[in-house]
Amino acid sequence: MQDLFFQTTDFRLENGDILPELRLAYVTHGRLAPDGRNAVLLTHGYTSSHHMVDAGGGGAEGYWGGLVGPGKPIDTDRFFVVSSNMLGSSYGSTGPASIDPRTGRPYGPDFPDISLVDIVAAQRAMLAALGVTRLAAVAGPSYGGFQAFQWAVSHPDFVAGIVPAISSPRSPGGRGSLDELVASLARDPNWNGGHYYDRGGILPTLTRLRIDTLKLYGIAEQLAASHPDPAAREAEIERRAADWARGFDANALIVLRRANIRFDVEPFFDRIRARVLYVLSRTDRIFPPSLFARVMPKLAAAGVVAEQVELDTDAGHACGGAEATKWAPDLRRFMASLPE
Repeated sequence: MQDLFFQTTDFRLENGDILPELRLAYVTHGRLAPDGRNAVLLTHGYTSSHHMVDAGGGGAEGYWGGLVGPGKPIDTDRFFVVSSNMLGSSYGSTGPASIDPRTGRPYGPDFPDISLVDIVAAQRAMLAALGVTRLAAVAGPSYGGFQAFQWAVSHPDFVAGIVPAISSPRSPGGRGSLDELVASLARDPNWNGGHYYDRGGILPTLTRLRIDTLKLYGIAEQLAASHPDPAAREAEIERRAADWARGFDANALIVLRRANIRFDVEPFFDRIRARVLYVLSRTDRIFPPSLFARVMPKLAAAGVVAEQVELDTDAGHACGGAEATKWAPDLRRFMASLPE
């Protein structure tokens, strides 16, 4: 599916900085109702793209294809689905690899310091331009779940429901994770403090980082059936990692990680008016199901109507889409329960 683009100028960030030009890439499925109140926003993960339903774009394309479409739990015969790329990401939106109109060169490491509030504010501006007057839901996995929680806090009267999957209302990592990422990138001889675009790139380093990430996400377990031979399985992981590394900007990893480590909306649960469907995986090493014991009582104490779903799966962090059939009935029921 071909990308669409929202563009605006002089976009003010939470910290007061101004982005002279802002562009967000997105795709849509279904039709917007005349009153603009049937929209669902899909929010993607840290290193994936907005092509969550259709193939194309970046990593994990088509990941939620089993959950979104005609007659599916997020039914595009009923809902107008907007799948948006993040501010600061790759795949067509304004990010560190974009040209700074003030210098004529890529921003690189000089890209402004953004937050989850900014990522959501950019999406809010995009939706307004599309004529959306209310969101039935915001749904997404991992970093997309961060966005869903932030939407419920930043725009409580605009969102009827949120579906944060394999995610959390606050960052699981601290400053150390960012420092480690930057150190890994800096060991590449072409890094040049982040100004690497005209130095041949850093493909081997990005590939190695991606292999480590995919293994953390549970890729070896996911491929065990289709690639029973360990050598063949490792080759497939390396192939996928290299494909991703050719399309993702290393500076975007830093920008989004920096926004991630500051993310925490738990102190603001009392602002949430949306209903919540919180989905975790038994085998996720990043967002383990033990999070339910912390998050659900806090939501209840804040008066938030919330329910939890724990997926019994070996797919780890990637279970949201890979195991769609296991929670599709819960998602269908939740979407049907949202007010018109």
